[in-house]
Amino acid sequence: MNLYMYWPIALAVASEIAYQISARSTPQDLNPFASLTITYLIGAVISAAAFFIMSRGGNILHEWSHANWTMLLLGFAIVGLEAGAIYMYRVGWSVNTAYIVKAGFIAVALVVVGYLLYKEQITPTKIAGIIVCLAGLFLINR
Repeated sequence: MNLYMYWPIALAVASEIAYQISARSTPQDLNPFASLTITYLIGAVISAAAFFIMSRGGNILHEWSHANWTMLLLGFAIVGLEAGAIYMYRVGWSVNTAYIVKAGFIAVALVVVGYLLYKEQITPTKIAGIIVCLAGLFLINR
């Protein structure tokens, strides 16, 4: 793999760190969904600006015509992820374990989803990884 393959990972990691810090630091007296409304307005502006910067002369309305059901599901999923993160911290999860626990459960679930929806293989190595994830979840919650 060349260095070009790693920039999306670096972006995702940096963004996830900023995400967890902001979710953990959301004011307690602010309704999480009011907070998400502001977040999405800012995100919409940034997304539109990035579209026009990265696709000089692009037609966003034309691009929107290619949208399908996945945009609706992604919208619900993003709200669920973000509200879930804010509430995780509000009910007492610490920043150094909440994400690890969430990610462990997601990793295990996505092995099953990959198998059922996309016919991805479940290898002995993946089974060992699931066992390690579950053991890690057990240890981190002790």
